[in-house]
Amino acid sequence: MIEAKDVVYEYFRRDEEGNVTEINRALDGVTLDIKKGEFIAILGANGSGKSTFAKHLNALLTPSEGTLIIDGKNTNDLEALWKIRQTTGMVFQNPDNQIIANVVEEDVGFGPENIGVPTEEIWERVNASLDAVGMSKFRKHSPNALSGGQKQRVAIAGVMAMKTKCIVLDESTAMLDPSGRKEVMETVMRLNKEEGITVILITHHMDEVVNADRVYVMYQGQVQMEGTPRALFSQVEQLKEYRLDVPQVTKLAYELRKEGMDLPESILTVDELVQALLDYKACR
Repeated sequence: MIEAKDVVYEYFRRDEEGNVTEINRALDGVTLDIKKGEFIAILGANGSGKSTFAKHLNALLTPSEGTLIIDGKNTNDLEALWKIRQTTGMVFQNPDNQIIANVVEEDVGFGPENIGVPTEEIWERVNASLDAVGMSKFRKHSPNALSGGQKQRVAIAGVMAMKTKCIVLDESTAMLDPSGRKEVMETVMRLNKEEGITVILITHHMDEVVNADRVYVMYQGQVQMEGTPRALFSQVEQLKEYRLDVPQVTKLAYELRKEGMDLPESILTVDELVQALLDYKACR
């Protein structure tokens, strides 16, 4: 689905006369591969380049150097631009920046209408998308009356109605309360498992990536670590070097190991920790 090869992106700061006064390299040789149907998480502290990379995934930005191929199409190919944007849909941090209609169903249908989908098919897509994200009963509501989590689900439905093969969530749960985050993540995981949609999650909430197939860690514009959540979160000290934490339950298990308790290094969930503590007690 996505192949990045030595991707570099530079921001230019200019003075009032248009002369370049500063160059900031936000991405510095990013190389990664994402297969169709995968659930991929990209982690990074502020300034790591993860959101800049997210904007490359549907050609809102294009590489200064290197190549980025989306479903076989080069993002630097202007003729492929609209095909790429129909392949990869973006869900941003603030849903209010993405919702433009006064009625939920009209907002979900806006994207398909924009690309010339016949009216009858638009409504079929709206129905299917709202059903997929569990928002059908809110179709006649105003988005302004919805919670943050519900708004994000509407934004996801709007992306789905475009028949995208890939959904990129760029810090899409950052402004939500725990309940809203749970709603959105359950929706995303269901779309990934049941619909086969490739999901790329950009986040700083460690607990959201536990169910990802693979995780990439970015720092200073580069991919520094890659692996399964279980493999990466066992490396607590190395993640700290990149200004990242681990899920709370993993951190608790880590602190208990430091105090001498013989617990596994790869604990990711509360249930796993409870079982490990029971096993430890049984062995005493």
